[in-house]
Amino acid sequence: MIEFDNVCKGFGGTPVLNGLNVTIDKGETFIVCGPSGVGKSVTLKHMVRLLTPDSGDVRVAGESIVDAGIKDLERIREHFGYLFQGGALLAWMSVADNVALPLIEKTNTPPDEIADRVYETLKLVDLEDHGDKMPSQISGGMKKRAGLARAIIRQPEIVLYDEPTSGLDPVSSRSIDNLIERLREELSVTAVVVTHDLHSALGIGTRIGMLTGGAFVEISSPEAFIQSENESVKEFLASQYITTRGAWERNHS
Repeated sequence: MIEFDNVCKGFGGTPVLNGLNVTIDKGETFIVCGPSGVGKSVTLKHMVRLLTPDSGDVRVAGESIVDAGIKDLERIREHFGYLFQGGALLAWMSVADNVALPLIEKTNTPPDEIADRVYETLKLVDLEDHGDKMPSQISGGMKKRAGLARAIIRQPEIVLYDEPTSGLDPVSSRSIDNLIERLREELSVTAVVVTHDLHSALGIGTRIGMLTGGAFVEISSPEAFIQSENESVKEFLASQYITTRGAWERNHS
C-alpha cells in the first residue's frame, strides 16, 4: 500500500531520514514511534508529499508520489485522510462546518447530502450532538475527534495520524485509540500512526516501527516489540515503564 525505498531527507545539512525502507500493508495499523526529533512526522509528511525526499522513492499503491505531476498528485492524495496534531480545526467555523469542508471544497455533493454525511461521520466519532459548537467550546479530546471526522468524511483508504493522543489525558487518549481500532475494523482503513505513546502503540498497532538515526531499527508485532534486544527499543520501553515481565498486556476485549 505504502512503500519507502531508501528515502533520505535532510534540513540545513542535517540528515533526518537516512535510507528509510518500509512497506506498509493494506488494512494494518502501522505505528511509527521513537523519541522526539527522530523524523516521525517527517516520515508521515512524505506519504502525501508535503515533503519530498532528497533521494529515494515513496510509492502509494505501486505509484511513485515523488515523480507525480500536479493532477496525479491530487489523485493519489485522494487515498488519504490526515489527522494533524492539534486537530487543526478552523476557529471561526462550527464543528459541523469544519467536518463538511473537504466535501464542499473537493466535491459537488448537494448540501442536503453533505449535512447527512456530516451527521453520520460525527456520530461515528461520538460527536453528533456537538456539531453546532465552535472549536473553542469543546475539549481537546473532542477537537481531536472532530479533526478525525474531517479526515474520514470522504472515506479515504488510508488515514495518517500525527500524535493523535498528544496532550490528552489518559481517558481521552484511550478513547482516540478505540476510535482508530473501530475505523480499521468497520471501514477497513489502513492507518499509519506517529506517536511517542507506547501504551497507545502497543494497544492498537498491528506492527510497530522504531525510528532511530533516520531509519527503522525494529519493525515487529507488539508482542515481539517488547521482547526486542535492540538497545534503542529497550531504552524507549523502559522510559515508559513497559517491561517484558508483564507490565503491559495486549487486550482486545
